[in-house]
Amino acid sequence: MSEPIDLVGGPFAVIESDPGVFTSLTRQLGIKNIELTELYDIEPWAVDHLQPHGLIFCFGWKKDKDAQDHRPHTDDFQNDPVEQVWFANQLSDDACASHAILNVLFNCDKEKVDIGEELSFFREETRDMSGVMKGLAVSSSHLIRKAHNSLARPADIRGAQITLALTSLSAQKKAAKSTTTKSQAKPKRNTKTTAKTSPPKPAKKKEENEKESEDEEAYHFIGYVPAYGKVWELDGFKSHPLEVGELSSSPAANWMDVVRPALRMKMAKYGESGRFSLLAVVDGLYEKASDEWEYWKRERKSVERRLQDIDTGWKEKVDPTILFSADEACVLSDSHQAMIPSTARQGTFASSFASRRLESDRKIIQERDSAKLVKMYETAVKECLNAKVSVEDELTRGKGIETDCIKRTYDYEPFLCEFVKCLHAEGLVDALIEKPKPKKAAANGRGKSRKKMKLDDDADEDDGKWEP
Repeated sequence: MSEPIDLVGGPFAVIESDPGVFTSLTRQLGIKNIELTELYDIEPWAVDHLQPHGLIFCFGWKKDKDAQDHRPHTDDFQNDPVEQVWFANQLSDDACASHAILNVLFNCDKEKVDIGEELSFFREETRDMSGVMKGLAVSSSHLIRKAHNSLARPADIRGAQITLALTSLSAQKKAAKSTTTKSQAKPKRNTKTTAKTSPPKPAKKKEENEKESEDEEAYHFIGYVPAYGKVWELDGFKSHPLEVGELSSSPAANWMDVVRPALRMKMAKYGESGRFSLLAVVDGLYEKASDEWEYWKRERKSVERRLQDIDTGWKEKVDPTILFSADEACVLSDSHQAMIPSTARQGTFASSFASRRLESDRKIIQERDSAKLVKMYETAVKECLNAKVSVEDELTRGKGIETDCIKRTYDYEPFLCEFVKCLHAEGLVDALIEKPKPKKAAANGRGKSRKKMKLDDDADEDDGKWEP
């Protein structure tokens, strides 16, 4: 029996701003070979080697009255200045993580980023919609909401449902109260009684509660992505995408050089509190390591076949240590092999793998010098060992992310409730509760001066030492 579809929908729960959580979210959405990693610097030496497809900036956002001005309005979308950029407004408070990921990945190059069949259909269906309608489509999507909430803690999901219920109840009460007030006639005011009555005190408390709610701080996510010849800032609370700068037509140009000034301004603005982080959308590190390992395994086999054809005694010319570890470099250990999911795709991932391998095989076949081939063989084995270590590291890291996700999303409340019930049935609950300690009796010297108390203490010590 298939799972029933929730046509009514529900709230988005809060999820943690963690690279592992965001990577798991992309996996749940069906996005392939993509990973999010945290950046600790935006300089070229820290970013350029990653070749990011986009960036997600997380910062502390205060829920004050001014923040309401950032909410999108339908009037802002009558003449959208950016029609090609896919941009959705954020209509749900706690869906900013999913909105930021979708806004970035839906504008990436289709040849470089595979967002999956379902999201591809969703993108094409909503392409001609306004930002508000796209945001409504995201909030109403069963796939996106289910993937988002699957990474939230059970307590956060219940909290989101309670908040939604209280908000709906409060709106219903206000509507009923306004209807009742309009239907009833206003009573005459007794000026004498009113003059003697003091102003109500709860009003001050209400103002304090409102002030505290205004000072509450939440986290908001915005995206940066290069698309259609420009770099865009995609903030779900703004009316439309903001242009950061134009991309250079030079092949050596890097879009990170365009976005760095904007990032520095954001960091300077939110750097005093230190509550911000920067995530980069990059190619999957496991997929890259797996492709590199597969490349050097095939390189070793190709060179070995070529050496066998032109020099039967080639093994005597190879370093014995490298020759001994050649077979070990091409096989994973049993523990790491068990970490590979059964649903994981087999083979290679990069589209350029075949052309790269074909070029290398052509050079190997054309080579006739046995000494050069031996060096190529040794290089292949060394690189194969390094790539194998990288694959094992990524498998271990992925297993840790999966374990943390299970711990985060597992509901421990039923177990804890049942555990406390069992303790109560055995009469052990009272023993676990720490009783308040009795207050110590007041000292006899209370009221005496410090000097007097010291003299009394000295006398007591003397009485214990000798007799008159």
